[in-house]
Amino acid sequence: MSLINIQGLYKVFGPDPDRVFPLLEKGLSKAEILDKTGCTIGINNACFEIERKEVFVIMGLSGSGKSTVIRCLNRLIEPTRGIIEIDGDDVMKMDKEALLACRRKTMSMVFQHFGLLPQRTVIRNVEYGLEVAGVDKETRRGKALTSLELVGLKGYEESFPSELSGGMQQRVGLARALASDPEILLMDEAFSALDPLIRANMQDELLELQATMHKTIVFITHDLDEALKIGDRIAIMKDGEVVQVGTPEEILSAPANDYVEAFVENVDKSKVITAASVMRKPQTITVPKDGPHVAVRAMERAGISSIFAVDKNRQFQGLLLIDDAVKLEREDAKDVCGALQTDLYVADPDTPVADLLSRAMTAKFPISILDDQQRLKGIVDRATVLGEVLGEGHEDTATVPLEAVLSESQQITVEEGDHE
Repeated sequence: MSLINIQGLYKVFGPDPDRVFPLLEKGLSKAEILDKTGCTIGINNACFEIERKEVFVIMGLSGSGKSTVIRCLNRLIEPTRGIIEIDGDDVMKMDKEALLACRRKTMSMVFQHFGLLPQRTVIRNVEYGLEVAGVDKETRRGKALTSLELVGLKGYEESFPSELSGGMQQRVGLARALASDPEILLMDEAFSALDPLIRANMQDELLELQATMHKTIVFITHDLDEALKIGDRIAIMKDGEVVQVGTPEEILSAPANDYVEAFVENVDKSKVITAASVMRKPQTITVPKDGPHVAVRAMERAGISSIFAVDKNRQFQGLLLIDDAVKLEREDAKDVCGALQTDLYVADPDTPVADLLSRAMTAKFPISILDDQQRLKGIVDRATVLGEVLGEGHEDTATVPLEAVLSESQQITVEEGDHE
């Protein structure tokens, strides 16, 4: 079951919101309803689920309703209608005491503008939520110290916010949210106020933290590149409506409508499309079971000049060339392991295609895609990488010089053809 379940969520700002719903049923737009009623539709029938431990990004332009949604999750903004369930508990039905407990223990929020108390030191800012919750001094100090170390601010405990950079202040805000050890982190444009370089660093640090913390993160942004970088799944909003929910790859490769397509048209897809989506299954032999006779026969039948070798657990062993296999066959050898090419480029399935470019241009053989147990999942050849990076299928692909996508050190003589 999903950790967060949102169904039929509406937020209407203005007098007598009930007047809006008959007009919505008639298909009137947000602008037409504003003109007729003076009411603004912040959220219009939002429906989505968020899985436990995923980074779920809600994005859209200004006025799309994304920040309203995240504030409805903890009822900083009261929804007009709908269902908000956190681990099966209906947030809409919580009384004041239950809602306060949910905000203190289940979810914490990180704001865009830090919200630090200037008169308090860093550690006392981090302690603040625990202090309000009535946690004893020793316990809250220990949790605050742990959170500060987690976000890389050990040694700054007695500094004041004014003595820190913007990125460091945002880390204090993140440490404050983490101090209560919530299951859910709500991050409302948390990095939007930062300079681009600091922002990129904070994105990387969040991903590193998530690899350790395994929190459920709801992240609000208007930046598509940021959404694609950190999101496991993305919800795109327009005029209060959720127009598409999907993985970064789904959003880029199959936009739901013209609005989403226009949103993503200038994105460098090769930085998001991964090896897993473009790899193909290779011909393989299993060693030591399969000897040179089996290998030669397999290559002849497939019309290829090399074949990948795996063991009985599908763990990658290397690549056997036809010339080496024929030589072993003539020598009546029974084992091919000593003839395997092992000096090969490998990558994991989540590697962006753009990151494979330099390897593809210098590789004699296709890149082997291995999972975390070194099992062969597929291969990616040079042509596939170039097709993705240069935008295969676009009219101007043929006019893009190879030098345009290679650094000076990578502009090498491409060897004739890929093996296999």
